[in-house]
Amino acid sequence: METRIPEKHYIYRSGWLRAAVLGANDGILSTASIVIGVAAASTTREPVLLAGVAGLVAGALSMAAGEYVSVSSQTDVEKSDLAREQRELIETPHEELLELARIYERRGLSPATALEVATQLTAHNALEAHARDELGIHEMTEAKPLQAAFSSGVAFTVGGFLPVLVAFMAPLEMMEYVQYVAAILFLIILGVVAAKAGGSSPIKAVLRITFWGTLAMGLTALIGQFFNVSI
Repeated sequence: METRIPEKHYIYRSGWLRAAVLGANDGILSTASIVIGVAAASTTREPVLLAGVAGLVAGALSMAAGEYVSVSSQTDVEKSDLAREQRELIETPHEELLELARIYERRGLSPATALEVATQLTAHNALEAHARDELGIHEMTEAKPLQAAFSSGVAFTVGGFLPVLVAFMAPLEMMEYVQYVAAILFLIILGVVAAKAGGSSPIKAVLRITFWGTLAMGLTALIGQFFNVSI
């Protein structure tokens, strides 16, 4: 008998991919925006590089910590709901069985079939059935704080390093324009890579990511020009 290779679905990548794309996007965008804003108000390279490096370090740590805290909060909510569901399965098992059956009825099964499915799944693993079908908690989308923090922090560092490198190499008098073009190019590459990894349309991803990137960097440049104090 031929052995079937398990399908690889994009949804399994959703946890780390979301954090990585968010981190890389913020790394490129926030660091480039800082560099552009400082460059617009500066006549020397040192403040630009200092601001870029400071933004990179602070942003990476903040992004990792923020991801860990937010995803940990989601994990706490999931654990609380699972604990409550476990108590209800012990205290009111029949009501929980009927609740599960009604869920399957709403999905299109007949009452008899829905009850049979609920009975068999409850016998197999009641908590798993309720977690998946009542609470929407599944292994593939389960919150993983450390994974999210690591993915986001590393991605921010990689993304933020690129504008700093440009700030080091680009002519100071053209810094704003070179930084903007380079950042848009980096964002386009990120959009394509993220779309390929997630199985979505590269065009939509690129348009979405470059629009907001252009807006953020443009506003930052205007602020820098407004507060031009020749530092």
